[in-house]
Amino acid sequence: MPGDPKLDVVEAVRAAIVRGEYAPNQRLIEADLCERFDTTRFIARAALQELSSRGLVEFLPNRGARVRNISLDEAIEITEIRRLLEGHAAHRAAERVTDAQADELRAIIADMEAAVDRSELLRYIDLNTQLHAAIRDIAEHQVSARMLNQLHDQMVRHHFILALGGNRPAVSLPQHEAIVMAIVARDPQAAQQAMHEHLSSVIEALQALAVAGVPV
Repeated sequence: MPGDPKLDVVEAVRAAIVRGEYAPNQRLIEADLCERFDTTRFIARAALQELSSRGLVEFLPNRGARVRNISLDEAIEITEIRRLLEGHAAHRAAERVTDAQADELRAIIADMEAAVDRSELLRYIDLNTQLHAAIRDIAEHQVSARMLNQLHDQMVRHHFILALGGNRPAVSLPQHEAIVMAIVARDPQAAQQAMHEHLSSVIEALQALAVAGVPV
């Protein structure tokens, strides 16, 4: 059964924005999208409207669409919401995790440890995303998972900025280890608390960027 052409373009443009191929505030010209993604103006426009509803694109009067720039203040607010939702997901994951899923979480943590040892920053960021997604999958809460996926896409650039500054992976790795240890131990309260502490640490790091006046 053929896929939905609009959704295919939505995903392709979303992925390009998340990968940084389109910079914040960069205009998204329908004709260029049509050429790059082999689609029609109608589908390109509909895709941009969908991405606007997800907070990745914004429309300016008489100027068309552009990649929405997420400020540090907004990034902090997003992370505050993530702290609530992901804490709930960790709690549910600890209640539902199977032995096979516990092994998967342990394997991701082992790969994250190896990435830190080898200073493989991009690999660590990918594994970080994979771990949080795995926890959401185990939690089996579709509404929060959908919201978190959208919030994650808006935060990707800030994740890179944090990871590139200082020694963030070495700080966050023990936090992720604590989250996984609590989940595989089937301890919902400890899992939720560990997730809260991790994302509170992210908020503090973002606030430090704001105080330092780091351009983002």
